[in-house]
Amino acid sequence: MANSAIPTIDLSPFFIDGDEEAKTKAKQVIGKACSEYGFFQIENHGVPLDLMSRAMKLSRTFFELPSEEKLKSSPGPGAPLPAGYSKQPDQSADKNEYLLMFPPGSSFNVFPNSPPQFKEVLEEMFSYFTKTGKIVESILNECLGLPPNFLQEYNHDRSWDFMAAMHYFPATETENNGISEHEDGNCITFVIQDEVGGLEVRKDGEWIPIPPTQGTMVVNVSDVIQVLSNKKFKSATHRVVRRKGIGRYSFAFFYNLEGDKWVEPLPHFTKEIGEPPKYRGFIYNEYLQLRMKNKSHPPSNPEDVIHITHYAIPS
Repeated sequence: MANSAIPTIDLSPFFIDGDEEAKTKAKQVIGKACSEYGFFQIENHGVPLDLMSRAMKLSRTFFELPSEEKLKSSPGPGAPLPAGYSKQPDQSADKNEYLLMFPPGSSFNVFPNSPPQFKEVLEEMFSYFTKTGKIVESILNECLGLPPNFLQEYNHDRSWDFMAAMHYFPATETENNGISEHEDGNCITFVIQDEVGGLEVRKDGEWIPIPPTQGTMVVNVSDVIQVLSNKKFKSATHRVVRRKGIGRYSFAFFYNLEGDKWVEPLPHFTKEIGEPPKYRGFIYNEYLQLRMKNKSHPPSNPEDVIHITHYAIPS
């Protein structure tokens, strides 16, 4: 039986000078979680709790608006992903709808005019998420034993980050998956759940629920980190399970990578320690396009869906 306790780490020591012992203990727990689960939770993460609460309430208000009002914020042209309001197409029933945004000031953003203050709150949330992302990236850098600031210098362009406010419709009699099992294609993902929950991570063939806890944020390592670390850290398989009779609201922040970046296992985890690379190198945007094609033109056979294993080198 897999351990159901996804660890929760207090990040407050990383926002102040001193208390090196607390930082060391936190990094040990995070490193273990990233190698075993690919998931952990954080508290005292720098995003104000009252801002999180306001954002969730305004998001709920937005998604409760009539469809014609929400569609006024439909995606604009030119973005690498469909910024603004979108609804997941599904032949049997609606699964989810979302509002996607890029960094404040980006020309791609399409903000709703209603409810009032929603735009400002989204921009503020984005800015805080970015700061937390940089701190967690720095922690992962140390957990992996990389040279100081290595990941920060490799992944310095924050214009590719994006955030989504999401609404999952209640489960139907025949379907309850809000998002089917998958791994994230970016670097690090941060998730805030409402009280409904539904997020699950797979470990050793079992699905482990991650119950929502007020004030905490879920963090998962994604495909880029898995490849760079030559699979030392896992890109965890996860899903969202919907409940009957009640919708689910959440925010997800995707700490991403610039599209022209070359991604391959780092020599720190291959030739420097005598280990063969588990993945061949690729341009990140190439992988993004393959993942987008999964969504826009879903393969008829599930085994044809592109995952990071597309670049795996047979052992």
